[in-house]
Amino acid sequence: MTMPRALPVPHTMGRQDWALLLVLAVLWGGAFFFAGVALRGLPPFTLVTLRVGLAALILNGVLRALHVRLPRTAAAWRACLGMGLLNNVVPFCLIVWGQTHIASGLAAILNAATPLLTVLVAHALTDDEKLTSGRLAGVLLGLAGVAVMIGPDALGGLGADVLAQLAVLAAALSYAFAGVWGRRFKRLGIVPLAAASGQVTASSLILLPIALLVDRPWTLAPPAWPVWGAVIGIAVLSTALGYVIYFRILASAGATNLLLVTFLMPVTAVLLGVLVLGEHLAARHFLGMALIGAGLAAIDGRLAARCRALRAA
Repeated sequence: MTMPRALPVPHTMGRQDWALLLVLAVLWGGAFFFAGVALRGLPPFTLVTLRVGLAALILNGVLRALHVRLPRTAAAWRACLGMGLLNNVVPFCLIVWGQTHIASGLAAILNAATPLLTVLVAHALTDDEKLTSGRLAGVLLGLAGVAVMIGPDALGGLGADVLAQLAVLAAALSYAFAGVWGRRFKRLGIVPLAAASGQVTASSLILLPIALLVDRPWTLAPPAWPVWGAVIGIAVLSTALGYVIYFRILASAGATNLLLVTFLMPVTAVLLGVLVLGEHLAARHFLGMALIGAGLAAIDGRLAARCRALRAA
């Protein structure tokens, strides 16, 4: 896969980028809750198709209201189709299949390999997101933090159902390639809103025949209202709004920084459980958050730079 030369991206993120990353972590962390409710009344591929299809309708409506057109060049639509495949179709299908065979905790740990894989993919395919010792150390610390937060029990199935585990890892690799592939939207002058709309539109066109062939949704009983509420939540918040923020961060901070959201999602899930469901934090949660925080600081690089400056002074 040939990646375009793009404008250099910063190795550190500004306050606005970090704020947007936290919002994205909440939105995508909430997707697990919405999906858990929606899957009680809908099969997986139908849910995924509804998720991207409704998001496409919403974002195309917003574009029309703002008098912004979807890109119509061949290069722009190749970018949208590639992004739809790498960021939606391939990983969604692999994760759905993988989670039918392995526990969700183990799947979350395997999915947290996304930033590590992104660092390696970006190093190989870009000129301005090269691997550094700080980035590698930060990613490994973050991955360790995710594993600690989820707990050792999640590793109990490691080694069994190898194909399912490989499927989730392949999904993480697909996300890594998507982060690097999506850099071309900035080079093509496509704004984040249009990029998000183009991606979910392309994903909908690809996923619709899969859902029709596999799930045969016309044979299903009508879902209950809570299921529809969850579908709307995952489409509007986790997908439509989430991908606008995704492309905004990608354009300003790069693929490696963007996919740090994978580390933050378990943190937001735990904190939401405490705030909304009254759950209690265990010691491993605090330790995991500390490891993730240390990893993010190492990848960001500014703290290490300040320490070097103080030693040199």
